[in-house]
Amino acid sequence: MSSHFFTDTSVLLGRSMRHILRSADTIITTAITPIAMMLLFVYVLGGAIQTGTDKYVNYLLPGIMLIAIASGIAYTAVRLFTDLKGGIFERFHSMPIARSSVLWAHVLTSLVANALTVVIIVAVGLLMGFRTSAGVLAWLAVAGILALFTLALTWVAVLAGLSAKSVDGAAGFSYPLIFLPFISSAFVPTNTMPSAVRYFAEHQPVTSIVNTIQDLFAQRPVGNDIWIALAWCLGILVLGYVFAMSSYRRKIS
Repeated sequence: MSSHFFTDTSVLLGRSMRHILRSADTIITTAITPIAMMLLFVYVLGGAIQTGTDKYVNYLLPGIMLIAIASGIAYTAVRLFTDLKGGIFERFHSMPIARSSVLWAHVLTSLVANALTVVIIVAVGLLMGFRTSAGVLAWLAVAGILALFTLALTWVAVLAGLSAKSVDGAAGFSYPLIFLPFISSAFVPTNTMPSAVRYFAEHQPVTSIVNTIQDLFAQRPVGNDIWIALAWCLGILVLGYVFAMSSYRRKIS
């Protein structure tokens, strides 16, 4: 690894962030669909859904944030694919820079862009009546879990961007990730589901992450869910990173 890795990464991160800021509609577009879902479920369907909470928006918000992140990482795959096909990688590799800094710039851009999207969604949630008694430490824990979830999915997005044959293929991998929250505890408690669906819902990563965030917001003990959530996120992160770097090395060799 080049001794200038951090400098190289910061320079390339600045390049990626300038693209994001020049096309802020990307962040707005990523936020629109989750916000529309939140409006639909709270104001149209919320009255018919029993979750045991005073306000359905309090129950719903964690799942909406995860949907927004799953949508946002698709843009990372598309940006990476576009750079790869546009010859940008070859230009960077002809310079004396750390080669992995090219990927890390995209990854860090994803973290920043998705964080901005989540902030927008939380702001809309507050306008819709979302309230929490969570203190600073609980909010920091929520932010940490969301950042880890974003980082894990971003490396999966990097792998998709490196492996795709078309822009549609680069973006399309995120669709199953976007729908995972619908088969979890994000919208309704899992105990209301048929047995087979309930089993899947209770043994996939989104449920443990949603339960953890809901408990942190409500100032309830998080129990084992937080460890299961961290294990899922770290496992996906490690596998995504290993396979993405392996694919990257094959591309540039």
